[in-house]
Amino acid sequence: MTDRPAPPLALTLGEPAGVGPEITAKAWQALRADVASTPPFVVLGDAALLRAQGVPVQTVPSPAEAAAVFARALPVLDQPLPAPVQPGRPDPANAAAVADWIEQAVNLTVAGETCGVVTAPIAKAPLYAAGFRFPGHTEFIAELTADVPFRGTRGPVMMLTAKDLRACLVTIHAPLAEVPDLITAERVQRTARVVHEALRRDFGIARPRLALAALNPHAGESGSIGLQEIEVLIPAARALRDEGLDITDPLPADTLFHDEARARYDAHICLYHDQALIPVKTLDFWGGVNATLGLPIVRTSPDHGTGFDIAGKGLARPDSLIAAIRLAGEMARARAG
Repeated sequence: MTDRPAPPLALTLGEPAGVGPEITAKAWQALRADVASTPPFVVLGDAALLRAQGVPVQTVPSPAEAAAVFARALPVLDQPLPAPVQPGRPDPANAAAVADWIEQAVNLTVAGETCGVVTAPIAKAPLYAAGFRFPGHTEFIAELTADVPFRGTRGPVMMLTAKDLRACLVTIHAPLAEVPDLITAERVQRTARVVHEALRRDFGIARPRLALAALNPHAGESGSIGLQEIEVLIPAARALRDEGLDITDPLPADTLFHDEARARYDAHICLYHDQALIPVKTLDFWGGVNATLGLPIVRTSPDHGTGFDIAGKGLARPDSLIAAIRLAGEMARARAG
């Protein structure tokens, strides 16, 4: 009796008029000989669009065939687009296909035919024009997996990684003026629980060490420049420690991300978008990864957008997508035990 090969990752092509096709082809070229450390991936998308990137493409009937062809050709579950693609010009006529690629990748992963989902960037405007009702990938995938059994605290929680930094967000795309009211004890505690459990389950860290960022300068300076630390964050952190989590009281964010501080913690709980994204992009502008925690499946994506201004010009860098593929492989292996 022989062991079955591990399933591949499912990679969705994203917005076809953006840089997704180009970075997918470049990622395959970089990883085709690296299957010992990174699982192969199968693309859900338009095979003709990928052939136009100048790489060999092999359509496959199912993900199980991806590993056998990965070294010589990019394996694709071919789902052609209904409308022609012009780089830099998204067409709402293709939006339903983009959403279908994501949904099918999730379904394949839930069924165990693929071990995780990596999503190339999507453009929200053409999706909204076609009736898409979710703010983005994260919420869509959370909805698709809502009925899938899951042991643990459900997310989704967005985690951005760069080098040795894992920055996890309590709020995401909220106007800065609304953030103080959104920082509740319940929201902070749920985020921390999701992160704690994910670090154990998906990263193999037995005793995760979490740093909680303060909202105000100098962590509120004992209430003189803000009360959120005293009224919300310190009580939330104390309650989490009572549950057994290793988490700090709120710490000034301007001292949380230098080399020595990063070495002390396995993840940082950040309260708003730029508090996490600025250190991530400063550490590794090209190679940052977005991972969604607290889902029944593994999901990662590059930490950049569709790049309409450079689409079709051969300028797009695949660094972030390659890092997202590698991280998804590591998380999938950790979940597999």
